Amino acid sequence: MLFLGFSAGLPFMLVFQTLSAWLRQAGIERATIGMLAWVGVLYSVKVLWAPIVDRVPLPFLNRWLGRRRSWMLLAQVGVALGLLNLAQTDPAANLTPVVIGALFVAFASATQDIALDAWRIESAPADLQGAMAAAYQLGYRVAILVGTAGAFWIAGESAGEIASRPEQLEAIRHGWSMAYTAMAGLMAVGVITTLLVREPAPLAAREAEQREQRVVDWLERKAHWPEPLRKAGARFIDAVVCPLVDFFARYGLQLGILILVFICTYRLTDFAMGVMSNPFYIDSGFTLKQIAAVVKGPGLVMSIIGVILGGIVVARLGTTRALVLGSVLVICSNLAYSALASMPAPGMLGLALANGADNLALGVHGTSLIAFLSSLTSARYTATQYALFSSLYALPGKFLMGTSGFVVDAIGYPRFFIYTAALSIPGLILLYWLVRRMPAPHSALGK
Repeated sequence: MLFLGFSAGLPFMLVFQTLSAWLRQAGIERATIGMLAWVGVLYSVKVLWAPIVDRVPLPFLNRWLGRRRSWMLLAQVGVALGLLNLAQTDPAANLTPVVIGALFVAFASATQDIALDAWRIESAPADLQGAMAAAYQLGYRVAILVGTAGAFWIAGESAGEIASRPEQLEAIRHGWSMAYTAMAGLMAVGVITTLLVREPAPLAAREAEQREQRVVDWLERKAHWPEPLRKAGARFIDAVVCPLVDFFARYGLQLGILILVFICTYRLTDFAMGVMSNPFYIDSGFTLKQIAAVVKGPGLVMSIIGVILGGIVVARLGTTRALVLGSVLVICSNLAYSALASMPAPGMLGLALANGADNLALGVHGTSLIAFLSSLTSARYTATQYALFSSLYALPGKFLMGTSGFVVDAIGYPRFFIYTAALSIPGLILLYWLVRRMPAPHSALGK
């Protein structure tokens, strides 16, 4: 799970924060960088093709690896090829290939997430999902550091070798090309892990899917339809309609809607702030090597502590307290960034403290949310339901992310980080209502 978490986290940063730093160095406007973050909307609509990943076996690969691992392998190879393609682009000359390349990487990465989340939930019982989430988050956070600090360091070193040339933009392009090529090679971590792990044993509930009463009833009503059309309709109901009906049947319409709204609002701060953090570092005068040194030092330590702390809080104190703690820490870390942005000359110590606090907060925040979402899924519809939940938690944040550049231009960095901190308040309010309304027998929140 640790290595698969690494494989999931690496491409995510390379089409968001790391790409935003490359674009800013290449002279792209902040408003344009913010809008390019809408590439991440693909992560938020992955529920549209999740039923395919959940149900359709891949030719040849399925017999060799099984359904989950075959889709994971295909997606990982796609991410690696997409990163290699991005390495050959030049945003200063033409932004279109960068956008297309980022879209492809995001699509392949989102597909990997669908299959990987299903593998994670199906490979361990419910009482170990907190530990699985913590291992996943730890690998994910290490990948984030590699995909940011590691890429920055490689880009800085490679560009430095030809920094004496007058063509500075060419030096920047060369450095980032080397960085993205190296990141493509690191996707081998996921590929090797996928080949070595076991395919989850099919669940008894999954074998009964074709006997869903709704599917049977629908087929009976459409007996006059052509056979291919009847089969296609039955697959759609089984893969798309039944997972949604199952969720609302377990939680009820009102409570189900409240859960979904809470999921939509919980990570607004992460997404709105994340895309502007690297442009903030660069605009503050920090070099790529300075950013890398801070992120891979204090950032790495605090990220590991945050993930471990999140896993402990989920296991010992329950999901509710973990979710609250995560939100409070995220608010504090964003206020720390606001204080840093208010300084006339931010120093390395301030950067290290703010970045360390942010990594600690995100470790707790992410681990608690993953544990909560995993507890909501039904074993019968693992991939589709988890894809729905993870798509919802990202969708509003992705739209806010695209406007971040305009907000910074309008109010400046200090107020921008206060604004992002405030975005966590609605989630805390909804969590309070959710705890009061979720009955104990159905509760996924724990204590």
